[in-house]
Amino acid sequence: MLKKLITISFLLLSHSCLLFAQEEWTVTANNINPGNYYGVTVANGMIGIVSSAEPLKVKDVVLNGAFDTYGRGRVSNILKTFDFANMDLDVDGRRLSRAEISNYVQVLNMKNASLTTTLDYKDKLSVKYTVRALRHLPFTAMIDVELTAKKDCEVTPHSIMSAPDMLRDVKNFYHLIDRPHALIPLLTSVAKSPTGKLTLAASNSFIFEEPRGKEPQLIHEEWDYGLHRLKFTKKLSAGEKYTFTIVGSTISSEHVADPQNEAERLTIFAALEKKDRLLKRHQEAWDKLWESDIKIEGDDEAQKASHFALYHLYSFCREGQAYSLSPMGLSGLGYNGHVFWDTEIWMYPPILILHPEMARSLLEYRFERLEAAKANAKSHGYKGAMFPWESDDEGQEATPVWALTGPFQHHITADVGFAFWKYYAVTKDKEWLRTRGYPLLKEVADFWASRVEKGADGKYHIINVVCADEWAENVDDNAYTNGIVKEVLQYATDAADDLKMKADPKWEDIMDNLVIWKNSEGVTKEHATYNGETIKQADVNLLAYPLHVITDPAAIKKDLDYYESRYSPDGPAMSLAILSILNTRLGNPEKGYEWFVKSYKPNQVPPFGVLAETAGGTNPYFATGAGGFLQTLLNGFGGLEIDENGIEQRKTKLPSKWKSLTITGVGPEKKTYTVKNK
Repeated sequence: MLKKLITISFLLLSHSCLLFAQEEWTVTANNINPGNYYGVTVANGMIGIVSSAEPLKVKDVVLNGAFDTYGRGRVSNILKTFDFANMDLDVDGRRLSRAEISNYVQVLNMKNASLTTTLDYKDKLSVKYTVRALRHLPFTAMIDVELTAKKDCEVTPHSIMSAPDMLRDVKNFYHLIDRPHALIPLLTSVAKSPTGKLTLAASNSFIFEEPRGKEPQLIHEEWDYGLHRLKFTKKLSAGEKYTFTIVGSTISSEHVADPQNEAERLTIFAALEKKDRLLKRHQEAWDKLWESDIKIEGDDEAQKASHFALYHLYSFCREGQAYSLSPMGLSGLGYNGHVFWDTEIWMYPPILILHPEMARSLLEYRFERLEAAKANAKSHGYKGAMFPWESDDEGQEATPVWALTGPFQHHITADVGFAFWKYYAVTKDKEWLRTRGYPLLKEVADFWASRVEKGADGKYHIINVVCADEWAENVDDNAYTNGIVKEVLQYATDAADDLKMKADPKWEDIMDNLVIWKNSEGVTKEHATYNGETIKQADVNLLAYPLHVITDPAAIKKDLDYYESRYSPDGPAMSLAILSILNTRLGNPEKGYEWFVKSYKPNQVPPFGVLAETAGGTNPYFATGAGGFLQTLLNGFGGLEIDENGIEQRKTKLPSKWKSLTITGVGPEKKTYTVKNK
């Protein structure tokens, strides 16, 4: 009897542990209100598929690297591509609609990067379908569908291919590749981007589990408005389960010369790989990503939030390419898909620590656009390279003209140099420094040498900038701008020394004599004429982290105490992460924890809790905020620091409710760092 009780107890404990493990990795939406719905994204660094409140539909499919001029601002915008992951379903001749379904649930599994939707249609049918952007195939997605009859019924699934409104000259094609061992139907569409700059294409196909010759008969239908569909009909008996898969690929002339044929080739490849092989390789790729993880013991909510943030950053970029990160990642068209300092200062640092190989892709984006930055500097009367505040696919300035950030928010150029040096500090890749790192750092340093002005006081000044706090426009000597210029000039000098090259002596002179102002109480002034105004976002406090311009704890605390109350409640999420990190590093992890929670919790929107840019905002997913949030864990509570020796850990403390924090897969050596509460 005792043995039986022990066995039962063990089974219950095992079941409980399994449920917790699943809960840790899943985000569930079971109260789906179309009027208050912000979708979650499945992505692979190239395509981003955003969920919809409508059953069997997705909201957007975004294609990385594909830009054209259209819409708001007269500037280039990232493009939606064809909605090749949408479906319709008829049951006994009646189209499934939201009004007639029940038990409607969507579940994101972060461990395997899949979004599964389940629902019941009346008393006739249960539906389950799972969407994945395949990690190992950058241009390909897969949708698995499982239909279970509750009573005898006839089902007609439709695979839909439709064009978003901004695409033009849409052409639809359908053909069947008939081989003795395989039948491959191809539903294909091709269109031009708004100005005709790009050609975009998508193609999808069914994968059936029936043997060759037993597949359902397919019917192709051409509709107006750039839409066509492929359908089949199947009779199901009560209790019968029927499964099929759709694979689809999308690509543009930004990526290949012949997108139509390549989209079809990629879809054929996926169709003949079959479902099980595709799933295996997709999961293997994600398992490798998750070797670099953050584990929090004692706070289930923080644990899930950390996985959610990591999941999104991992989803939005990939190794071996030259595309960067927009503030909204691949979750839609927010900020036109442009690249800001959000990448180098906020999203890049966690990626560099956990996956340097992916971080290199973000740097390659900047390096390949170095010539455009040099041309930008020349047109503004400067030397070196001047990176645009909003960068598009060509590396051109893409800020709308009404925003003064485009002509004047120059700290972006130092931000880029900062990121380049940090990569070298972590990897010690001297060949990369010779061919990539120093050539860019030199141009950045030359820009600042031409940008500073020597005043009557004998000091250097940077005149007429927009601050990191963007509410302060056209001011002089912004603390953050001057501070990061000091650091990046030092990095350029260090890079030259490591390569046994001669650095420009003017760089050191500027470093030593570039001013950062303080007020009469010894508080660092945000800019020369700052007088205590409310600020949009972190500026002065950045001099203590991620910069090391201010290192004395008393000075850090003085600035922190002064500016904490001056942050606007309408500011972006990532700024509060800085307040968390600095409080934690000053030995106050409880206050650090308060700011940690404020850096993400008020910004969650229903039904998945994706992050908006501001508390109460409506423009998710704010990947910049995720980057800041992750830095609170890695660089605040985790104590990780990137210095001349690479990644090192400084002493730190955890909030009292946490038992331990473990960071795995850190840096090129994939080290593990742990902090425990005593």
